Amino acid sequence: QVQVVESGGGLVQAGGSLRLSCAASGSFSIHVMAWYRQAPGKQRELVAHTTTDGSTTYAESVKGRCTISRDNAKNAVYLQMNSLKPEDTAVYYCNINILFWGQGTQVTVSS
Repeated sequence: QVQVVESGGGLVQAGGSLRLSCAASGSFSIHVMAWYRQAPGKQRELVAHTTTDGSTTYAESVKGRCTISRDNAKNAVYLQMNSLKPEDTAVYYCNINILFWGQGTQVTVSS
């Protein structure tokens, strides 16, 4: 059984920073690790993802402000978010190998 657990969300003022963490457990090989987000009334969207070879991609809306990183030894992925904006407010979800989702962590950015 695969478990995916996020942490690190919270309330922050505009311009602030947060670091999200995600840990995956279970007997499987991890290839793609990603962060998605879903704002109220909007579809879930990809924020960033990273593959086994370390390549990364970012949504245009977060480029230059967010950094995704992973620790393969810990089956963990992180999302460092800087210069946060109110429009970054959403529930952030960790995704492993496209198949497995965490429960989400709320990020709220106040203006």
